[in-house]
Amino acid sequence: MRISLIITTYNRPKYLKRVIEGYLNQTHIPDEIVIADDGSDKETALIIKNLQENGKVKIIHVWHEHKGFRAAKIRNKAIAHSSGEYLIITDDDSIPCHTHVEDHLRYAEEGYFIQGHRVLLGPEVSQNFTFQDISIKKLILYKLKGQASNVVNAIRLPAPLIKISQSLKGIRSCNMSFFRKDFITVNGFNEDFEGWGKEDSELAVRFYRYGLKRKDIKFRATCYHLYHAPYERVNLEKNISLLNLSIKSQEYFCKNGIDKYLG
Repeated sequence: MRISLIITTYNRPKYLKRVIEGYLNQTHIPDEIVIADDGSDKETALIIKNLQENGKVKIIHVWHEHKGFRAAKIRNKAIAHSSGEYLIITDDDSIPCHTHVEDHLRYAEEGYFIQGHRVLLGPEVSQNFTFQDISIKKLILYKLKGQASNVVNAIRLPAPLIKISQSLKGIRSCNMSFFRKDFITVNGFNEDFEGWGKEDSELAVRFYRYGLKRKDIKFRATCYHLYHAPYERVNLEKNISLLNLSIKSQEYFCKNGIDKYLG
């Protein structure tokens, strides 16, 4: 099954480079990486160009002009440029464990989307953290220094803990995967969501209404979240209202979605 990895970014080229390098050193390398660029400057474009020349995997750069936080729109545009049957979505602040793609692929199943988990890193550790720094010994040391939390998520047990639900708690698009056909059927992300927050939860609402269930996987497919200042949340109240409207609706197809970018 062909895998497309979608990475959302905005003006964090040093973080983005480390995230991409993490995916270039996987046990199962994705078939293509698509960068969903929400209007970054030339430094990000240069980093991507250098990595494209590596030749290890096809990297596609999809950019639009920056007009505020528009993750829903740029993700739709990037996914429209992708070709994989199965999509893994993440962000430029989330370094993957070395089995991240393999884990998502192994537990992919018709009728489900996957929600993974993360370890949160502090500002000091985040400055230079790469996929090569992922080890339980180091993470415990970071935790003792107050530079890491949720370290339990880094443990790899003989079998993962899998929970099936239709819950909205803990929905995070920094570590999520689904079949392309399901995403297209619900018309992707709702682009009425602008500004930080809730566009991923609203997608989950429509996935559930369509009939999908959430497969929550712990102790597999972990990512390591690099510290950054919180996003402005000026539109959060509006986005919560949009989410509540979607919860009350009987529709799974959003009007302002990915279809406008598809042939």
